[in-house]
Amino acid sequence: MIDDPLVKSLLTNVVEDESNLPIVQALIDGVETDEAIAEKTEIKLNIVRKILYKLYDMGLATYKRSKDPETQWFTYSWKFEEQEVINHIKSDSEEYLKMLNKELEKEEDTMYFVCPQGHIRLDFETATEYDFICPECGEELEFFDNTNLIKQIKDDIKTVESNYKSFTKRLMLKITWN
Repeated sequence: MIDDPLVKSLLTNVVEDESNLPIVQALIDGVETDEAIAEKTEIKLNIVRKILYKLYDMGLATYKRSKDPETQWFTYSWKFEEQEVINHIKSDSEEYLKMLNKELEKEEDTMYFVCPQGHIRLDFETATEYDFICPECGEELEFFDNTNLIKQIKDDIKTVESNYKSFTKRLMLKITWN
């Protein structure tokens, strides 16, 4: 699961650094305690605990606390929540697509003007308020052809949709094999 690009991206964002991903992999592999994870990954215990609590805060890991009858110390048994990873990826993908579609609609429906010195980009209505003069430098604003920007947004939408489709397809294959 961790090899999937969307999963890896999500988990890397949570654990701050790709070098901490072995902690998650150990958790996925069924290693339960922070001490055992630290031992298996050879990552310092305090970093392992920090990462486990970050995963917990995101809902990507849960734990059960039990008390050792001899030492009276608490032991935390951790579990990776695969379904929550799937839920996050679905939610993040939908949110990002919504944002991209909103941005695309705005770019397609709006005429823009820019300062030739690169100070600002204004929509038509705002540019008229400034009499098509840059408020920073006084240069006359020029029409901005946003065709390339629109194409880039459409490409981004296709990429996000394709990545999500691939993710769900791999997920379905995994479910049918299990």
